[in-house]
Amino acid sequence: MPTTPTRRRLTATLAGAAALTLLAACGDGSSSGASGDKVRFGYINDFNGASLIAIAEAKGLWKKHGLSAESKVFTNGPLQIQALGTDNLDFGYIGPGAMWLPASGQAKVVAINTLGNSDRVLAQPGITSMRQLEGKTVAVPEGTSGDMILSLALEKAGMTKEDLKVVPMDPSTIVSAFSSQQIDAAGFWYPAAATIKKQVPDLVELAKNADFEQDISFPTAFVANNKLVAEQPDRTKKVLAVLREAMAFRADHPDEAIQLTADKLKIPADQVEADAANNKVLGVAELDKLTRDGTVAKWLQGMNDYFVGTGKLKKPVDPKTYYTGDLFTGAGK
Repeated sequence: MPTTPTRRRLTATLAGAAALTLLAACGDGSSSGASGDKVRFGYINDFNGASLIAIAEAKGLWKKHGLSAESKVFTNGPLQIQALGTDNLDFGYIGPGAMWLPASGQAKVVAINTLGNSDRVLAQPGITSMRQLEGKTVAVPEGTSGDMILSLALEKAGMTKEDLKVVPMDPSTIVSAFSSQQIDAAGFWYPAAATIKKQVPDLVELAKNADFEQDISFPTAFVANNKLVAEQPDRTKKVLAVLREAMAFRADHPDEAIQLTADKLKIPADQVEADAANNKVLGVAELDKLTRDGTVAKWLQGMNDYFVGTGKLKKPVDPKTYYTGDLFTGAGK
C-alpha cells in the first residue's frame, strides 16, 4: 500500500508520542513539607487528579502529618501503575478506565476520590452516530477511561473495535491529531477535550459517562504500591489522613479548592471550574459510609464486570481485596 501524506503525518505523530510520554512521566518535581518520611505521589493535570495534592501542598498537610511529598505529573493512570511497580512512585491517581490494573492485582486502591463524568467519544463535524465511525480512524490512550468510554459506546451501538481502525495514542498527541483532522474520532476526556473544542468548535460528542450511569459507576481513585501498603501500614495511614483532610477541605471550600488547583496547574480558574463540573465530589463522611455499607465495593465490582465483558481481564481480584477500605476509614480515627 502506498504511503499517503496523511499516513506519513500520523506515523510521525505517533513516533513522537513515546518521547512525550516519557517527558510527562518525569513529573514537575514539586515538593512540599520540610521534614518527615518522603512520599512520591503521582497525579494528572486535571481537577480530579490534582485538587487534593494542591490543597495538601498549600495548606501544609504533609508536614502536619509528619510527611514530606514530591508530586510528579503523569499523562494517564497506567503510567503511574507502571511507576508503582518499578518502585519509582509510592502513590498515584487513576481514572476509572485504569481500574483494571488494581483489579488485576498490580496495585491497591487506598482511597476513592470522585465519581467521574469527564469521558467522551469525540467525532469530527458531520459524524453524528457511532455507526458512522465504521472503518474510520479512532484514537484512544490505551487502557484508560478514553478506551473505556469508546468500548461502552461501541457495545451500545452493537459494534466492536474490529469495526474501526483504532490507533493507540498519547493524550497530547490526540489533541494535535484531532485538531488537524488526522483522525476521525477519539475516546478522550475533559479538560483536554476542551482544548480540542477551541480548535474544532463544532465537533460532535457521540457518548459520555452519563449515558451509562444506570448500569455502571465511574470512580476515580488513589492507588499505592502493594508492598508499601503491606509493609508500611502506618505510613499509608498518614498519607490517607492527608487525603482525608484535603477531601474535607475540598468539599467545604469548593471555590478555594478550584483556585488552589488552578494555581498548581498554572491555568485559569474558570477552566478548572468547568472541569470540576464534570465530576461528583465526595465528602469524607459520605465516603466512609459508602465504604462501610459496601457501595464502593459494588462500584468496583461493576468495573470488574465491565473489564471481564470487554476481555480486558479474565479473573479480576475481588474488590474487597484490592480496595483497602478499612485503612481509609481507620485513618480518620
